[in-house]
Amino acid sequence: MCGRFAFYSPTEATAALFGASGSVPIEARYNIAPTQYVAAIRNAEDSSRELTLLRWGLVPFWAKDPSIGNRMINARAETVAEKPAFRAAYRYRRCIVLADGFYEWHREGSVKTPYYISTADAQPFAFAALWENWTSKETGESIQSTTLITTEADEFMTALHHRMPVVLNPDSAAVWLAGGNDALDYALSHSPELRAWPVDRRVNNARNEGEDLIQAVS
Repeated sequence: MCGRFAFYSPTEATAALFGASGSVPIEARYNIAPTQYVAAIRNAEDSSRELTLLRWGLVPFWAKDPSIGNRMINARAETVAEKPAFRAAYRYRRCIVLADGFYEWHREGSVKTPYYISTADAQPFAFAALWENWTSKETGESIQSTTLITTEADEFMTALHHRMPVVLNPDSAAVWLAGGNDALDYALSHSPELRAWPVDRRVNNARNEGEDLIQAVS
């Protein structure tokens, strides 16, 4: 799964790297957690790509209670096309979520050590994701939310965890946003090389923030 990540590169420049323009009010963050708003790119009505903010934790359009989104932070690549919570978004509402790295916890006995994972070239990347629009029938409140696609760990990530997010470069992001059924296979076969290092357990608490969270510890 993917439960925490970081995004601290300049938002507009990163969006441009993935073919989108615009600006969103987001600060550099090193411990992004579910229910927070994240920088995302999706297809606009005029077929351009737009930069937007989405709440992490997908709320299906048919949900009665938006709190269901707290349990929908990830969608499994193996079943995303069929699951009732995700299948409409998979067909019609794909997006990418911008990132510089993500965290995973490696268990050794009773100890879980957090690791920070980034691309080998330290460039920003994107997660394959879906978005949804939910509107309350009682109040008219509207929430636009997102979920990150996860898959079985590749050879590198297997040493840390059995699953991982689908990591995109600009090329595979374009294929994903285009909506083809083979987009996930393409993304998995063109994923960027990753690197990882252990970090301080302060990242376990979502209230902790700062660049020191991604610094290597011995």
